[in-house]
Amino acid sequence: QVQLVESGGGLVQAGGSLRLSCAASGSIFSFNAMGWYRQAPGKQRELVATVTSSGRSNYADSGKGRFTISRDSAKNTVYLQMSSLKPEDTAVYYCNALRSSLSYWGQGTQVTVSS
Repeated sequence: QVQLVESGGGLVQAGGSLRLSCAASGSIFSFNAMGWYRQAPGKQRELVATVTSSGRSNYADSGKGRFTISRDSAKNTVYLQMSSLKPEDTAVYYCNALRSSLSYWGQGTQVTVSS
């Protein structure tokens, strides 16, 4: 059973920073890719950033230059460093992991950016 536990969300002012963490129940290298998605009220869930097992990262245009995805294999944790946050970044952020044809999700962590 794969478990993904997110943490690090909260309330921050526009222009501020947050670092989200996603702790996996097993080796992060057992997954083909891991990533972050977000869902704002009334909107569909959207990609924020992903990183493959080989270390290739991919970012949505909305986060390029502001967000950085990274990983710590010793802690089985993937991070999302977010800076220069904007009110439109307000959403529930979900961690995702892909293994073969299976997709796993965390419970989500709320990020609220005030103007």
